[in-house]
Amino acid sequence: MDSAVGLCSSPRAWGCGWNIVRLLCFAVISLVLVTQVEVGAWTYHYGDKSDYSWELARNFCRSFYTDLVAIQNQGEIAYLNRVLPVHKPHYWIGIRKINNVWTWVGTNKALTKEAENWAKREPNNKGRNQDCVEIYIQRKQDAGRWNDENCQRKKRALCYQASCQSSSCSQRGECVETIGNYTCDCYPGFYGPECEHVVRCKNLDPGPDCSHPLGEFSYNSTCKFQCQEGFELQGLDTLQCLASGNWTAVAPECAAVKCPALATPARGRLNCTHWHGDFTYNSTCSFSCNMGFVRNGSETLECTALGQWTGRPPLCEGRDTLLTVGCPVNCGV
Repeated sequence: MDSAVGLCSSPRAWGCGWNIVRLLCFAVISLVLVTQVEVGAWTYHYGDKSDYSWELARNFCRSFYTDLVAIQNQGEIAYLNRVLPVHKPHYWIGIRKINNVWTWVGTNKALTKEAENWAKREPNNKGRNQDCVEIYIQRKQDAGRWNDENCQRKKRALCYQASCQSSSCSQRGECVETIGNYTCDCYPGFYGPECEHVVRCKNLDPGPDCSHPLGEFSYNSTCKFQCQEGFELQGLDTLQCLASGNWTAVAPECAAVKCPALATPARGRLNCTHWHGDFTYNSTCSFSCNMGFVRNGSETLECTALGQWTGRPPLCEGRDTLLTVGCPVNCGV
């Protein structure tokens, strides 16, 4: 936790001759969700008379600006090295060793290898307890580079005022500070200068029950499918719109339930009407027999929603067979 020792109500009260020098001042107008918001661009500030320990320097920066400066890229280093005046004790920046890891204190993110800008043979922890970082400005050797230093040593505080606001990037991306402005690193599913646009997926045919939290058929939309009686779903019953602009799968289709195929009876004929495909839901089949034969069973069968016919297929049998089967012993004698 930062020490509150020495905190005052204004930069002048901090004092002891603290003069604020503003290095860079821009203003940008940003259109966010149809509302105009004026945001101050990222500006640098330093005191030209008083030096402080790292902790006290950070307290000042956080009280009146955003924090000790966080270096984003080599362009910023070159800019600071060009415009800051030479100051022999140098300037504190917002890096500190926390749990033995060099960390950007403003974001609490570890310093990556790619972002390191140490001077030659640094950090060396010379004299131990060198857990804070200074930046060399306009030094003959290692200008713009960093050195680990004892946090109790007194140096100028190099502060910055952030341009990122709570409404920046439409709250749909990470606001990245740049000199005089900011850029938005949009979260998956969003795009645009302020991440104001939502990725869309292809519209689905009318029918599914859909939920659109971010706009019709857009990122995170979900659609559920079901079929009418007599039809069954071919594919997934739920699809979601992904950040890539694709659905999680191809839209399913409803196919008519199938019944077992029927064969033309021996010594007979079969005549079928198929509304949704051969031998499927609502198909009807009529049976008739050749001359001299009689149908034994239902004349018409229908395919039901359960995939079953309304009865067994009939047989075509000779009249004598029917009479024999239908009469008692010695019938007609």
